[in-house]
Amino acid sequence: MSQSEPWTVGRLLKWTAGYLTEHGADSARLDAEVLLAEALGCPRIDLYVRYGEEPKEEALAAFRQLVRRRAEGTPVAYLVGRREFYSLEFRVGPDVLIPRPETELLVVALLDLAKQRPAGRPIALADVGTGSGIIAVCAAKHLAACRVTAIDVSPAALEIARANAADHGVAERIEFVQSDLFAAVDVDRRFDFVVSNPPYVSTRELETMAAEVSGFEPRTALVAGQRGTEVIEALIPQAVERLLSGGHLLIEIGPAIHEAARSLLEAEERLLPGPTIKDLARLPRVLQASRR
Repeated sequence: MSQSEPWTVGRLLKWTAGYLTEHGADSARLDAEVLLAEALGCPRIDLYVRYGEEPKEEALAAFRQLVRRRAEGTPVAYLVGRREFYSLEFRVGPDVLIPRPETELLVVALLDLAKQRPAGRPIALADVGTGSGIIAVCAAKHLAACRVTAIDVSPAALEIARANAADHGVAERIEFVQSDLFAAVDVDRRFDFVVSNPPYVSTRELETMAAEVSGFEPRTALVAGQRGTEVIEALIPQAVERLLSGGHLLIEIGPAIHEAARSLLEAEERLLPGPTIKDLARLPRVLQASRR
């Protein structure tokens, strides 16, 4: 393509997709579209009605900067500051994990169980390790009777979670608590549900992960320790103490720790384990149990 040709939206997308592919991006075309829409300040779908348009230099400069950082490995979600999850848009940043589709399985399991309860009955839920607040917000958004305690050890993560709760109009039904698991939660509090997407990556597994995950997402939210089960080991007995009789515990896991994590669940005599929920790839993804 001649350098004398105009840099239209269509040409920018084609060139950038090729450039990002060369730099190892798995979804280069999508990345190019998201970043160009961000630079132009328009919805991504609008790019296709502006295909022949030549962006102004200010937008081009912003786009070049975004593409450079993406080529260096910065995740797109951190570049644009948001990510879709369960059909809602959430703010994200380097202080929280980027929401992933696998976590939607935990939300679906939670909503299914909650809807089996008598209509209108209040639901108390603890979201342990809330991060950006995606589980807490989805629960409050879809369960009108739900009151959520969103817990995280990171004050920076809680700030993002608070902003997301406000964005989606559910802040008045979520209490945010800075705490290492349940340590700072009132000892008398009891819950119908305890849900968690805890750190479950082992230090060895971290070495095999993509650089944009291991190099950019917060290590404390990813890595549990040498075994990958350290946080779950601490969480299960604390959750049991806080669950009401018949209450439910839901924990997201990685396939690499499934057997070890399930053994921990089965060893807790006060819990009745349910079947592990598998993701679309048929990999174990969510542990579930109920309080005897």
